[in-house]
Amino acid sequence: MQVGTQMKIVILGAGQAALQTAMSLRQGGFDGTIDMVGNEPFLPYQRPPLSKAYLSGKLERERLFLKPQSFYDDHNITLHLDQHIDTIDVQGSTLSGPNSFQLAYDKLVIATGSRPRQLALEGRDLDGVFDLRGMADIDAMSSAFEPGKKLTIIGGGYIGLEAASVARAMGLEVVVLEAAPRLLARVAEPEISDFYARLHKSHGVELRTDCQISGFQGCQNVTAIGFQDGSHLDTDLVIIGIGILPNVELASAAGIEVENGIVVDELGRTNVPGIYATGDCSLHPNTLLGRRLRLESVPHAIDQSKAVASDILGSAQPYQEIPWFWSDQYDVKLQISGVPDKIDHKVLRGDDTGASFAWFYFTGKKLTGVTTVNRPGEFMAGKQLILKAYRDGHEMDPAALADESVKPKSWLA
Repeated sequence: MQVGTQMKIVILGAGQAALQTAMSLRQGGFDGTIDMVGNEPFLPYQRPPLSKAYLSGKLERERLFLKPQSFYDDHNITLHLDQHIDTIDVQGSTLSGPNSFQLAYDKLVIATGSRPRQLALEGRDLDGVFDLRGMADIDAMSSAFEPGKKLTIIGGGYIGLEAASVARAMGLEVVVLEAAPRLLARVAEPEISDFYARLHKSHGVELRTDCQISGFQGCQNVTAIGFQDGSHLDTDLVIIGIGILPNVELASAAGIEVENGIVVDELGRTNVPGIYATGDCSLHPNTLLGRRLRLESVPHAIDQSKAVASDILGSAQPYQEIPWFWSDQYDVKLQISGVPDKIDHKVLRGDDTGASFAWFYFTGKKLTGVTTVNRPGEFMAGKQLILKAYRDGHEMDPAALADESVKPKSWLA
């Protein structure tokens, strides 16, 4: 395979997955052309701190950037920032955008990420109503975060709850509205939802579940949220965090297979030769779990992008990992490993009425998931046990997990 100076690789996207692909290519000895195209005006940056340290002002903008401009210069990676793309021409192997922008490629890596789900209700365009996804969103709202102001967060998922914890620390009055009967309903078991409900209430956050919103009220600035029962809630600011959608439209229009993400194999290859997809926008097969997944996490973006680069370099190393995630709220670090599709048995280690415990989830006799709060040892050991369960069929004694006198490291012996 030709991977030398004559090959042109274009990476569509400029986030974590895009940068990791470029880095892995250079680290693997690729010395051809790499162009990275992003629709934001910023260097590739970290997204997890946006709703936490960056929103609170504890993290300066420069520290958000994954690499400085000098890195791209030194590694001969050409950035095309604030550049929108209208068309992927798979026959001509080109990308095109406004003002006659065009790039030819030999290999294309689509790392277009995701965007916030829209809440298409009356008053959505009022000032003071914000999405929570990119740096520009945080920049737009941060100056309005003043002590005593009333903030309403629509969506009781991780990103909304992270913003709630930051806002309370900054002295705002916070209400979280969730359409489901409980917080984190799509991503966590009821015991984790209950813990976070207690945690946020203890910090003064008002929680309302089973909420059906009818629209936003106000003239130029939002002043209230209306509900379908005719009632309303006064507010100064609104953050909408009801999930994200993969950016797949360009790929779909180009004839690339799409199904809740751009469909790829274990090396990130799409159904069109020479075109890959990685990160939030991709739907990939997880051979360990035996099903396809679309994941929204930094570890996934990094590991899958390494697999994409390995195939381009001619030294294919398929992507197959146990998914893991984290969330920081107040002084609590949540860490999750595994995404069991069926839970037959649960085991608690510690006391989940406090802020240090671990829940272990079993499918049959195999450990398939672990959720920990301020328990890094249990998380790391549990992650390894889950891998052993899927890879080797390893079975674990639930009693050993619950027994606090047994150290997590001993589980791996």
